[in-house]
Amino acid sequence: MPDPSAAADDAVAVFTDLREEGRELDSLVRRLPAPEWARPTPAPGWTIAHQIAHLHWTDRASLLSLTDATGFAVMVEEAVKAPDSFVDDGAREGAALPPAELLTRWRDTRDALAQTLAAAEPDTRFPWYGPPMKAASMASARLMETWAHGQDVADALGVRRTPTARLRHVARIGVRARDYAHAVHGLPAPEGEFRVELTPPDGAGVWAYGPPQAPQRITGPALDFCLLVTRRAHRADLDLTATGPDADRWLDIAQAFAGPAGAGREPGAGREPGAGRDRGAGRDRGVGR
Repeated sequence: MPDPSAAADDAVAVFTDLREEGRELDSLVRRLPAPEWARPTPAPGWTIAHQIAHLHWTDRASLLSLTDATGFAVMVEEAVKAPDSFVDDGAREGAALPPAELLTRWRDTRDALAQTLAAAEPDTRFPWYGPPMKAASMASARLMETWAHGQDVADALGVRRTPTARLRHVARIGVRARDYAHAVHGLPAPEGEFRVELTPPDGAGVWAYGPPQAPQRITGPALDFCLLVTRRAHRADLDLTATGPDADRWLDIAQAFAGPAGAGREPGAGREPGAGRDRGAGRDRGVGR
């Protein structure tokens, strides 16, 4: 299992890491000419402007949750009225703004959110569209989404990003969301914990989750696992190995985010390490389907 003291340190570091993740994505878009904001991304119907607008919309919702429970409740009511379209509607509204204005709004909101999260009482739970969250968990979720949508922007621009240790926050969410991923697909949760061992971007050591003796196991690069659980790459293009039938099934349905899984990426669409592997790669050859 991970060192509890290390997890506590991450609960503090995540606020700084969230800022850094936002700055990295900002660096990809801040010098883009206005027409480039209309460049399509791998998400069907979404341009670069839609991606940034969605992050701004969600950051604004998070800030309301922290500072204005009544205002956030109004946003939830609007979402309930249009459960299948409110995310797209929010992205569409923001994407219609001039790119410079959208970028300024996103910067201002994400900065205010980062400050408010860091100053929040650590044990207070704030309302969300799902279960209430503590500030550190909300920051982790915002970092995960910023990284994932940043991947969409990077792919649209043909940019290969350098993975960082900030991925540990994404990986942890992906591991903890195992049972949720099964529920989304109408499947029972597996019995017992899995062992997940991920090689961090710098190649030093391992990020480990779950009992060392667990028979069901996942191993591979942390980057590949994060691409998988955010559905930014197809399993066939990633260097992840499953040991055990339940672990094998999980890799087919894993997701770190709330809501429907969506279509995900097609095989061969990824440019990350492992791209072009055979469809059966990453499965133990002795494991039945």
